[in-house]
Amino acid sequence: MEKLFLIKYGELNTKKANIGLFLKTLQNNILNSLKDISVNVIFDKGRMYVKTSEDNFLNVKEKLQKVFGIHEIAIGYELENNSMELITDSLIELLKNKEFKTFKINTKRSDKNYFLTSPEVNQKLGGVVLKNIHDVKVDVNNPEVLINVEIRKTNAYIYFETIKGLGGYPTSTLGKGMLMLSGGIDSPVAGFLAMKRGVKLECIYFDSPPHTSVEAKNKVITLANIIGEYQGHIKIHVIPFTNLQETIYKEVPSEYMITIMRRMMYRISERLAHKNHCKIIINGESIGQVASQTLDSMSVINEVVKMPVIRPVACFDKLEIIDIAKKIKTYETSILPYQDCCTIFVPEHPVIYPTLDKCLEYEQNFDYESLINEAIKNEVIIKAQEKNDYSEYL
Repeated sequence: MEKLFLIKYGELNTKKANIGLFLKTLQNNILNSLKDISVNVIFDKGRMYVKTSEDNFLNVKEKLQKVFGIHEIAIGYELENNSMELITDSLIELLKNKEFKTFKINTKRSDKNYFLTSPEVNQKLGGVVLKNIHDVKVDVNNPEVLINVEIRKTNAYIYFETIKGLGGYPTSTLGKGMLMLSGGIDSPVAGFLAMKRGVKLECIYFDSPPHTSVEAKNKVITLANIIGEYQGHIKIHVIPFTNLQETIYKEVPSEYMITIMRRMMYRISERLAHKNHCKIIINGESIGQVASQTLDSMSVINEVVKMPVIRPVACFDKLEIIDIAKKIKTYETSILPYQDCCTIFVPEHPVIYPTLDKCLEYEQNFDYESLINEAIKNEVIIKAQEKNDYSEYL
């Protein structure tokens, strides 16, 4: 017997003609996440198998739980053949070290020509367990030990322990997106949810020193590192936004400052997205959460771009977003008290029903195209998770 991880696909099984692409990408993503560990990863249409030494098992298990496209992870044992004699002997050997009073056998056959049906295998193995393990009984509803047996054409697998995976699609199978990453709670969660749907991320961060601090930028880099664990690394485009933001503060009525600022951010994000072969813009906007996220505001702001804008948390309430942030370990960083450029210069009464005519009128007050070009020209690119020292950028 050889101990290994069995990867179950879940939603990927719906990808009939294209399943090969999805599975190959999943294999590459697993290998990338385990690049510092000696492993062997092979797959067929039913399962993916990850083999490594016993010493690496805990580390591999933790990393597999951060790979999108995995429905379930089973820690099991591969048998050399699928004979009932070997399955029986192996099962009894594995159960000798387990303490339990009740059990259930669950058999699946990918080889439908096997000489026994799944219920017949269940019955036969159940009888063997009852005969060889004292003081145990069958419980089909709530067993202490669920014994899973998978019979394939040339061999068989036995496993007891299963771990829920992240699900979704392997990251990068659906292309790239540009995430508007702030230091808040919402945008990292939005990025996480986009990755779950197979989108590989690059990030854009709007830096406005001296109005925003070194700590605020460092917070964003930390957040990028955290969500970057789900795709290997993330590139951050740091855009110097000070001149543009100060000009808006001087030239635009206070109630429209946030609306105009967001329109400028969208313009820059779209241009950076095109430049870096991203197909969509992603952000953490949630309907009605702040003045710039009313339907009127979102419509007027969205008007400046043609590229699709995806808002994964648009219909989530704040508590739902916080719950996900805590699960993916971004929450504690997001609540650090360092303001980003979306929270400075906030007027007392921002407009919640802006009109496009007013936006166009106020944007004529300054040469925003030159300021946008200047900001893009002076971008700084950070590759998160590929450096340990970001001091040169801070």
